[in-house]
Amino acid sequence: MPSDPMHSTPILPTSSFAAIIGHERQKKLLRHAFTSGKLAHAYLFSGFEGIGKRLMALALARLVFCDAGNGCGKCNSCRRIDHNNHPDLHTLEPDGQFIKIEQIRTLQRALAYRPLESSRHIVLIDAAERLHPGAANALLKTLEEPPHGTIIILLSSQPQALLPTVRSRCQHLPFSRLRQADIDKVLHGQVNDETERSILAALAQGSLNKAFGSDRDFYLNTRREVFTHISRLQPGSILPMLDLAAELGADRAYAEAVTDILISCYRDLFIITARGSSALLVNTDLEQNLLHLASRHTPATVLTMLESILRCRIYLQHNVNPLLAMEWLLSRLVFTTSIQQEWGKKGA
Repeated sequence: MPSDPMHSTPILPTSSFAAIIGHERQKKLLRHAFTSGKLAHAYLFSGFEGIGKRLMALALARLVFCDAGNGCGKCNSCRRIDHNNHPDLHTLEPDGQFIKIEQIRTLQRALAYRPLESSRHIVLIDAAERLHPGAANALLKTLEEPPHGTIIILLSSQPQALLPTVRSRCQHLPFSRLRQADIDKVLHGQVNDETERSILAALAQGSLNKAFGSDRDFYLNTRREVFTHISRLQPGSILPMLDLAAELGADRAYAEAVTDILISCYRDLFIITARGSSALLVNTDLEQNLLHLASRHTPATVLTMLESILRCRIYLQHNVNPLLAMEWLLSRLVFTTSIQQEWGKKGA
């Protein structure tokens, strides 16, 4: 299988409000808070992974640090933000599974000193839901009594996983997924094939990272490969099923991306079995494969399969072993297929 799409390098715009796709309400709120001198000391930017939360935080940092006061993109401060080497911008991300308490202690020691080049410190904490409980409790003191002028921005795709005491001390700014039309418009200049562009925009699920990831082969060719392998599994094919599960479950991020692909494919399969419009299909290049598979299923069995895929996605998000999650999913899909075959024999 190709490399994990979650580990590819995204092609993203520079960190300015003007370059960010969508999120007009968030831009307006942050600009107004800046111009009126009412920026909060702590923000929580929440929303689906890869939709522009980090870009928005960097755009705000550029605006605050800009020598011209407008996020010009040309001054030394703006260029330093774009190259991630501004001394007063502090970024934290998980070290392994968690953001650790020592990382928070190191941050607190840095914030105890005056800013080197600006009048403020700005802190970006990425994947904030992965703060270790000890680190989250240590951060509380800084959120309650931040050094003068300090702005702390927490970025999270799972804000419900944060301590309530942490959430309550931040101004919450939720971000929605980007519209498919917006992503398609930007892809237009980079992907010539209309079918591929439409598929990528739909599979992106409102995420810039997915739409602009350099490993697009995953969302095009690997998608076909994975769906073909799974749709061909038959009751009693235990060894092929286990081999495929081992391949798909070798990495958690890869397994999650596979479930996203399967959700889109089986959604299309449900549309076909329910006699919906072909204009609603996402995987238009797989239409013939889907039509063939649809002849062996009913809307009820496809819904059962979709429920299993969605449950597997939840398992993966809750740190269930990805290999076990994939073995469970494939066994459920094969079992549902076998039940449908038995019903078909009885009906005949």
